[in-house]
Amino acid sequence: MVKRVGGQEGTLWRGLKVIGIGIRQEPLIFAAAVLGSALYGAGTAGGGWLLGRITDKVLTPAFEAGRIEGGELARAGLLLAGVAVLTAIGVVGRRVAAGLTSYRLMARYRRLLTRQYLRLPLEWHHRHPAGMLLSNANADVEATWMVFAPLPMAIGVFVMLLVAGAAMLVADPVLGAVGLLVLPWVVLLNAVYQRYMSPAVTRAQAERGEVSSVAHESLEAAAVVKSLGREASETERFAARAAQLRVANVRAGRLRAAFDPLMEAIPTLGTLAVLGVGAWRVQNGHAGTGDVVQVAYLLSLVAFPLRSMGWVLGEIPRTVVGWERTNAVLSETASMPYGQAEPAPGGAVAVQLEEVAYAYADNEGDHYEVLHDIDLQVGAGRTLALVGPTGAGKSTLATLLVRLVDPAKGTVRLDGTDVRDLRPGGVAELAALVPQGTFVFNDTVRDNVTLGDARFSDEDVWRALEVARADGFVRHLPLGLDTVIGERGADLSGGQRQRLALARALVRRPRLLVLDDATSAIDPRIEAEILAGLGTLSEDPADASVTVVVIAYRRATIALADEVAYLENGRIADRGTHAELLARSPGYRRLVTAYDHDDEEREDLDREAEDLTEMTRR
Repeated sequence: MVKRVGGQEGTLWRGLKVIGIGIRQEPLIFAAAVLGSALYGAGTAGGGWLLGRITDKVLTPAFEAGRIEGGELARAGLLLAGVAVLTAIGVVGRRVAAGLTSYRLMARYRRLLTRQYLRLPLEWHHRHPAGMLLSNANADVEATWMVFAPLPMAIGVFVMLLVAGAAMLVADPVLGAVGLLVLPWVVLLNAVYQRYMSPAVTRAQAERGEVSSVAHESLEAAAVVKSLGREASETERFAARAAQLRVANVRAGRLRAAFDPLMEAIPTLGTLAVLGVGAWRVQNGHAGTGDVVQVAYLLSLVAFPLRSMGWVLGEIPRTVVGWERTNAVLSETASMPYGQAEPAPGGAVAVQLEEVAYAYADNEGDHYEVLHDIDLQVGAGRTLALVGPTGAGKSTLATLLVRLVDPAKGTVRLDGTDVRDLRPGGVAELAALVPQGTFVFNDTVRDNVTLGDARFSDEDVWRALEVARADGFVRHLPLGLDTVIGERGADLSGGQRQRLALARALVRRPRLLVLDDATSAIDPRIEAEILAGLGTLSEDPADASVTVVVIAYRRATIALADEVAYLENGRIADRGTHAELLARSPGYRRLVTAYDHDDEEREDLDREAEDLTEMTRR
């Protein structure tokens, strides 16, 4: 996932490049932050210079004369107050603009990552864990752009150092030189810090991604974990990853804890040196008291702001790691080619697959083929049942039909047009897939069906719900279409979730409907009603028919199909009517018979449950 940018360039140089990218994207707000910081730096240094002048011109003469002139003291106080107000304005402006810069960049790159996730083909997502992608969009983006919070202040420190350095040298060249000796030590300390901090932060950021991935898996599989009593082992798995993250964070924290006190100590030691040398020079008559006060005060003022340079340098390793992990996704070029062909008008779609093969790729780049030389035709308005054992390639074939993936070789045609030649969105206008795993959003029934598409009215939604035989239970929900369904449809039964997912596909009036075992939790009688009602989706008789490809297991579902294709080991082993395949295909006969036995057991269990319920009522 992580790609290095800039080859063997140093961390600091690569971090500066990332900062340059951010500045180019938010130039005006960042300029405002730098302007505020410069005002703060100039005001702070100017205040030190002004204090020295007041000491020499007002306070020292007053002590020597034994009296204080109220007017001069008031003017000096007003000058100091004016500088303080300007400095405060600079602080507020810097903080607000720096925060805006940082958070706007985070929002921008989270949007870019989300668009990239949606653009990248399903094959790419197969190779990248969802938890890692969540970490990219959250922790990595934050790590990349958090540097812009202290950065303007660090830039203001340079202005402060220039003004303060000039003021110190003008006041007393010797004391100024002593004070400025802190700068080489600051540079040396930061160079050492970068050397040790960069690998520590790289490790910590990688561990954050691993923790996010494990947490995502645990939460997604909560029902499985709890039902199998594996809470303890899953907790241990997460705890092990969390412990590794803790170790990485503690190591980075120790380095920062050692760095920060040293960064603070260097200016303080410089101030002590200035006071010692200054006292000696005043005693020998080579400098005035005001000069010593001015230089010492200026040096003490820059002690805290100098730490902001350390904060920036401390953030740069995280910036580089976050950017490399984020940019690894944004620079992905995997894509699906599109043409400009328009979907053919009319009713049901004819499907044709010619010598289609498909292979999955793992993270190491190895491929394993799951479909081989598939030749298949489905006439417009016909219903085809795909039947086969687990791993035969049925779900993969379903994703090919709606172009979630492209075949490794061969062609998939809808109404005679290669799906790769259709314009973007063309396949979605023709075909809809109801996948095996039903996903329900934590949203209203309406938005679960329309997915926020304003083209569909409530009348369209109710019509789709009626065809999916979901209108009955929706009408009994507290707020009807406005009822918010629990996360992942926890408030609904399995059959209700499947019918809601069907309605989501049907509201779009597809001309090709692909059902990947999408009715397994629905009563066979209702399933037959749903398939029979597909022709009522459109009021135009010319558009009423729908081509249906259904991955089926139950005999009741298979019986609804005009034809059956039997898949085995990634190939179409036989094709014909259900009766024909029962007669001539041993593999098909064994499979269907096994399914029938399972169905009978489930029906017996359902009857026993009904009997128990009736006895309880009595």
